[in-house]
Amino acid sequence: MENGVYIGLDIGGTKILAAAADSRGRLVRRRKIASPADGAEGLRSLFDLVDDLAAAGPIAAIGAACGGPLDRRSGLISPLHQPGWHNMALGAALQERYNVPFRVEVDTDAAALAEGLFGGRKAERLLYVTLSTGVGGGLLVDGEIYRGAGGVHPEIGHQQITRPEETVLCACGAFNCLEAFVSGTAIRRRFNKAAATLDEDEWKHIGSLLGIGLRNAAVLYAPDLIVLGGGVALGGGATLLQAARRVMERNLKLLPVPELRFSELGYETALMGAIALALPTIKQ
Repeated sequence: MENGVYIGLDIGGTKILAAAADSRGRLVRRRKIASPADGAEGLRSLFDLVDDLAAAGPIAAIGAACGGPLDRRSGLISPLHQPGWHNMALGAALQERYNVPFRVEVDTDAAALAEGLFGGRKAERLLYVTLSTGVGGGLLVDGEIYRGAGGVHPEIGHQQITRPEETVLCACGAFNCLEAFVSGTAIRRRFNKAAATLDEDEWKHIGSLLGIGLRNAAVLYAPDLIVLGGGVALGGGATLLQAARRVMERNLKLLPVPELRFSELGYETALMGAIALALPTIKQ
């Protein structure tokens, strides 16, 4: 390819999606594998994926989306739900092997970037929230990723919600985080089955709890648009969305209720975000 290819890696808790794109973000080659539990094996798998994708043309840059926490400047990753990958020097390993620009972001920040760049609805303040193995979010303000003090990633999934009837320990070590109630892991704990098998009433329950978290996020960030993604959210469909919207409409008094919809990028939102990170047109 004339200007080389831009490679994106979406490193998830259960699967890794990888793709090569041209300079306009159009995918020309893609791959998918299961995520190895062992970090060393995972790094070898990433090398194999990048080598395979390089068949589409010389590598111009690499972007990666990964679960947090991570150090985006050094490229050190420690995804919470992949203990075997903790303290992996991903940036150093990829740059040493391929000697091309590399950028990594928390997967939900990357997904928010993808929604802003490739999504169908533009918004000055866009909040992306994902429900999958865990729960996270990313906020775009005028097309740029919002960062907290010191450049840290805000953890929307780890806000505490009031549940007087129960106390649940979250994977982060705190109690009653939103993630501990509406993630795929939480659903399996609560209902003893996978999210894909929930009935309508169970989805309404999850949607109502999600609505509490979205209401809180709307109060703090006042976004124009909230986009939902991730396998759990997409599996819940209209029932989940409507239940969450009802809670927001009932409890947002001082602010307008933002538009709430599913991602139009489907299951590839974080992958497209990783591609966006590699493109030279995206501000670093």
